[in-house]
Amino acid sequence: MKRTELKNLISIAAGNKKADLVLKNCSIINVLTSEIVEGDIAIYNGKIAGIGDYTGEKEIDVEGKFIAPGFIDGHVHIESSMASPSQFAKAIVPRGTTTIIADPHEIANVSGTDGIKYILDDSENIPLDVYIMLPSCVPATPFENSGANLKAEDLRELIDHERVLGLGELMNYPGVINGDEEVLDKILLAKGKKIDGHGPLINAGQLNAYIASGISTEHECSTVEEMKNRLRLGMYILIREGSAAKNLKELIKGVNKENLNRCLFCTDDKHPDDILSDGHINYNIKLAMKEGMDPIDAVKMATINGAECYGLKDRGAIAPGYIADLVVIDNLEDFNILKVFKRGKMVGEDYNPLFEVSSTDTLKVENSVNIKKLTLKDLDIELKSNSANVIKLFSHSLFTEKVEREVEVKDGKFTFGQEDILKVAVVERHNGTGNIGLGLVENFGLKGGAIASTIAHDSHNIIAIGDSDEDILKAIEEIKKIGGGITIVSNKKVLKSLPLPIAGLMSEESLEKINDKFKEMLSIAYRELGVNSEIDPFMTLSFIALPVIPELKITDMGLFDVSKFKFVDISN
Repeated sequence: MKRTELKNLISIAAGNKKADLVLKNCSIINVLTSEIVEGDIAIYNGKIAGIGDYTGEKEIDVEGKFIAPGFIDGHVHIESSMASPSQFAKAIVPRGTTTIIADPHEIANVSGTDGIKYILDDSENIPLDVYIMLPSCVPATPFENSGANLKAEDLRELIDHERVLGLGELMNYPGVINGDEEVLDKILLAKGKKIDGHGPLINAGQLNAYIASGISTEHECSTVEEMKNRLRLGMYILIREGSAAKNLKELIKGVNKENLNRCLFCTDDKHPDDILSDGHINYNIKLAMKEGMDPIDAVKMATINGAECYGLKDRGAIAPGYIADLVVIDNLEDFNILKVFKRGKMVGEDYNPLFEVSSTDTLKVENSVNIKKLTLKDLDIELKSNSANVIKLFSHSLFTEKVEREVEVKDGKFTFGQEDILKVAVVERHNGTGNIGLGLVENFGLKGGAIASTIAHDSHNIIAIGDSDEDILKAIEEIKKIGGGITIVSNKKVLKSLPLPIAGLMSEESLEKINDKFKEMLSIAYRELGVNSEIDPFMTLSFIALPVIPELKITDMGLFDVSKFKFVDISN
């Protein structure tokens, strides 16, 4: 801040000069003292000058409505929205979120540091502050091929970026506890910065070791006891309410006045429909209130707690000197967002954005589907007998079970025909290696077609499932044609595709347009292909490829038994 600006700020705060903007007649949610304060908010040059009785060059009478600080999402993967950061902002800013802590883990697994730089570039000039935690686990596991391998030296060029706060979720907790040198190098790289955790179910000495390394947050708690164990050892707890993982209703039971300041909100992964229909961090607040939490405490968890956790000293409260990120709310029962201000400028009203965004150069993160020419023969599953290991799916769950099933075999190869046994293929799509992992899946329910996608956690290879090799092959070919995304095929015809040209994960279209196409594809999957109504076809498919969630998964390297931590044959 220049001397002249500082002088003006002080003069306005003292009431000796008109502010740029004054919000009149506010009911201010003071998260510093847990009370509602009546008064005006004077704003100068994007900062709050004072609270009291002020006049401004421009004045807006909010007529006693409640004013909260802008909301902070403590941990989010923007890629889960399938939208670019700037388009993501157009959806969440009008819902009150003005700051996010993003982990670009997904795009980094496809495009490496180019993916991280794209997230930084596309979020440069938008009314949403996007801070970054550098991905710590690329590749996520050694049991699949990703598009990058990021070591400490690869991350070094980004660690001092002004919007990089530290190291993202350390999923490799065995590597931390056992002193893996590559993991320790990343921890040392982030010395003096924040390190996010991802260590569910760790206890006792292992938990102590994990935290002693410098890891200070956890967003994977699923029980109150697990949460309390980590709070006792000094961790911040990020209470998550996303699309797949919903932990708020359970964990909010463990939040009290004594530990409230160590708890904050995050979404982690939230899909377009859920953001547009339910909301973003504002939904976490409303749900916490519904579960009995005091409204001011809920707002604290969405604002000042996140700011303090991540060392963002200039936001999270409404007080002199803080940036003027403000949310106007109708009342503390319905909690409808009326207006949103970012650094003193109104950027959202009635859930609509009042700003436009421009495109960012995507050249380095496009054309990410690099596969060899495939034939039907490449999809053959050779079996020694008619007994096969099959991935059994469960309703509303990412967990699977390894089951033995009798299947039809002809000329030593699996043939379609048995009830609800589908073929799944994972095709390495980053380096054109020709790797194809093949498996069998039960309880997906698809008939007469195939679905394919480049959203396949965490390495995001092509994953395709279907009841005929012809349709599976057609779906894979369509994915290559559109440069990544999601497609549905039936009788060798493409029914509908959602192109996601940015790393095969995101689009520059608006969240609304993406959601419209996605919902249409969901309808086709259920209505025309008869997919099991108890599962989300696209989300379920994307996690069949993740070899860290029990029990049986499939990667481009083959069928993987998570419980035994090794690859297994399809044939018994």
